[in-house]
Amino acid sequence: MTKPSPFWAPHVHADRRPRLLARNAIAADVRAFLAGRDFLEVTTACLQVSPGNEAHLAAFATQEFRTDGTRLPLYLHTSPEFACKKLLAAGESRIFSLGPVWRNGERSALHHPEFTMLEWYRAGETYEALMDDSAALLALAAERTGMRRFSFRGRDADPFAEPDRLTVAEAFARFAGIDLLATVAADGTTDRAGLEAAVRGAGLRTAVDDSWEDLFSRVMVERVEPNIGNGRATILMEYPVPEGALARRSPRDPRVAERFELFACGVELANAFGELTDPAEQRRRFTAEMDERERVYGERYPLDEDFLDALAIMPEASGIALGFDRLAMLAVGADKVTEVIWTPVAESAGEPRR
Repeated sequence: MTKPSPFWAPHVHADRRPRLLARNAIAADVRAFLAGRDFLEVTTACLQVSPGNEAHLAAFATQEFRTDGTRLPLYLHTSPEFACKKLLAAGESRIFSLGPVWRNGERSALHHPEFTMLEWYRAGETYEALMDDSAALLALAAERTGMRRFSFRGRDADPFAEPDRLTVAEAFARFAGIDLLATVAADGTTDRAGLEAAVRGAGLRTAVDDSWEDLFSRVMVERVEPNIGNGRATILMEYPVPEGALARRSPRDPRVAERFELFACGVELANAFGELTDPAEQRRRFTAEMDERERVYGERYPLDEDFLDALAIMPEASGIALGFDRLAMLAVGADKVTEVIWTPVAESAGEPRR
């Protein structure tokens, strides 16, 4: 079998270069779009004492930082979120970050161990404003590349059409016949047995060691996600509280959180929150997430105590993280994110010497 040519082979780079230049142009337009709305670009440290505290996000740990005889383990961040929220606590009101983040164990057409994330925050504004921002950025990227429709793996969406807005409970009922919120109590506790019975009734498999979260994810992957973001983008909103670790509860229904995700062509593009600002509640949720991580993976990450302290003075805010490489991929008609990444990480641990 002939080994594929590396990205730095001149003939390969010549083929890739138009899409890479389009990526740069989209990034410039995104910066101009946000600057024109009084957002300040910030650069956050990539090394953090905690990489994040979501159960299923794996991080890269660095060697211990050594200074003055002390040793401190540091991690490459999985998101600039903690740092950005500290800046909100410091007094900034509209900020964004466009830069690299790292997630371990992730590599596919839509995943890369190092990728570019766009995050932006609005202090004193609701997360509905982020829905409008997201729709505008889809159109902006398509306008830059002249792409009238986004497509991926046989599915397409009009980037200029107003996204559909659908609650998670509505999606479960419509695509799986499941009353999801019947399995979530007002205090956020869940009825695993009830959801398991509903999932079985929908014709999906279950396992004895499935948690409520496992069952929720199975329905999302097998029934919900294949049916949204088709024809036009979908804003999937009001996730159950157990699926919104960093989001505040909805004032409309305590069983759901102010969280939405943006989908187009079956691709998850963005994840947004009405931000939780209660440090005690955040600590409780982070601890539960790390308990679940330890149960599943046998490890846990430290809490960022500095972040929890900052939450106590952080203003009400909304924030969103968008996978910039995925947006660029759709906007140029690529088949995988590495086609719009200038220098992809090598597939293997090393290259043979010549």
